[in-house]
Amino acid sequence: MRGRGITYDTGFVRHGVNSRRHFDAGTAERELLSIREELHCSAVRITGGDADRLEVAAELAAGLGLEVWFSPYPLELTGEQMLTLFADCADRAERLRQRGGEVVFVTGAELSLMNQGFLPGDTMEERLALLQQPHRLREMIGEVGARVNAFLAEAVAVVRERFGGKVTYASVPIDRVDWTPFDIVAMDVYRSAEIAATFAETFAEGMRSPSLQGKPVAITEFGSATYRGAGDRGALGLEIVEYAPGAGPVRLTGEYERDEDGQATYLRELLEVFDAAGVDTAFVFLFALHDHPHRPGGDPRDDLDLASYGIVRTFDDPDRSFEPKAAFHAVADYFSRTPTRARR
Repeated sequence: MRGRGITYDTGFVRHGVNSRRHFDAGTAERELLSIREELHCSAVRITGGDADRLEVAAELAAGLGLEVWFSPYPLELTGEQMLTLFADCADRAERLRQRGGEVVFVTGAELSLMNQGFLPGDTMEERLALLQQPHRLREMIGEVGARVNAFLAEAVAVVRERFGGKVTYASVPIDRVDWTPFDIVAMDVYRSAEIAATFAETFAEGMRSPSLQGKPVAITEFGSATYRGAGDRGALGLEIVEYAPGAGPVRLTGEYERDEDGQATYLRELLEVFDAAGVDTAFVFLFALHDHPHRPGGDPRDDLDLASYGIVRTFDDPDRSFEPKAAFHAVADYFSRTPTRARR
């Protein structure tokens, strides 16, 4: 792979509440330095819903020589609100690019599931529930794709007015994206138990699809939570968490067994699949999930880190340093042995 990447979360914003309650430049710089020096990453996807935070982290990453994928991540926003966010972030990304940073702009992610107006459902939970109803989903997928592509055409125009670098979008299959307006094809990819047996073969075949238009392909998201069996659930690893309205994650739904080796194996195997298939850049999801702290020694249901896709443990004390998991070392080892290719 040309780009060895990981996602760095500055905080997801939903209904005005930021999932990362504590964020400061000093902590971000230490974490991004670890991403470069210890993980051997060459690229970082900076995600979140706060444009100021995105800019701070992106500037720090660029200063460390990392390729920055500037990735605003809207949640439960209207189309107009998303365009406003993209315009603001595109201005910031262009300023960074003009100062010499290597920047790719990611025009949102999984819009059909995470925001209003594409799928039926007033909440994210209602829209995600449709994924468990394949017959109903098939009936509406054409219409959903048309809505997504109409919005993306408008969004890309807004971004390109302000940003002169390469542009992409972090997609899921239901989006049915027409990649014509984009420079890079990007997709979030998870392997679950249902598709594990044929995953490598199916993915390699998909990489030869004419719909990719011969453009470089990036995996903008892939990963596993840290409990036994999480890899079998793929993207649904967080379903074992109970949430309180306005308060975020509270506890796990039951007692689960920690399986750091399982998380590490999952990441290593998918990196091998992506590498073999000719993926340009892949971003492990993710460095840390700060609202899912590690809480050892108490009620096992309070240890939210088991549900975290982060490859490091974080803690309730914001001043306490992160601790690498087995997955951190697996990714570091893989990336340290991965030769870098030139960009296509």
